Amino acid sequence: MFRMLQPLVLASQSPRRKSLLHSAGVSFQVRPSRIVEPVPLEGSLEPGGPCEVAKKCACLKTQAVGIDFPFARVLGADTLVVLEGAIFGKPRDAAHAVAMLQSLSGRDHQVITGICLAGPSDRVPRVFSVTTRVTFKRLTSAEIEAYVKTGEPMDKAGAYGIQDRGAFLVRSIEGSYTNVVGLPLCETIDWLMEDGIIQPV
Repeated sequence: MFRMLQPLVLASQSPRRKSLLHSAGVSFQVRPSRIVEPVPLEGSLEPGGPCEVAKKCACLKTQAVGIDFPFARVLGADTLVVLEGAIFGKPRDAAHAVAMLQSLSGRDHQVITGICLAGPSDRVPRVFSVTTRVTFKRLTSAEIEAYVKTGEPMDKAGAYGIQDRGAFLVRSIEGSYTNVVGLPLCETIDWLMEDGIIQPV
């Protein structure tokens, strides 16, 4: 669907982000960033707000990988779940995942993904964020325990994956679905075209 005009590197090990880009017909190389993400502890309120945290983490990933790819454009992303301004990262263990889901049960929260796109000719990287509002149904303790036992929540911000078993948790969303999965595909494709990295064919 798209012709590659410049080489693209995805600075992420997320299978969801890889799948979304592949589904759009974009070719890319994968090089996960090895940085330790400076994501604040659950419930913390960051200066500048969660959007700035997500963008900062995306930029750190992009810059770390870009060192090894001086002739390619590098795309980095970071997704956070935010409840009333407090940030939820990935759960530390099963008990932490249960606590996160109990907090989200029956409430609205935001999913924020920061995106950074940078290359050797860029004086400054391009950075943006996308926010989606998600409403959970009220969950029973049995539902939470059963979902956590699947192991699915353990590598996901907010302890759930909307694209897999966790879909049953979500009553509604307002905004980009793919953003909740891990990469706002519409906005990302727009940027890749605007920067002359891909071209529709």
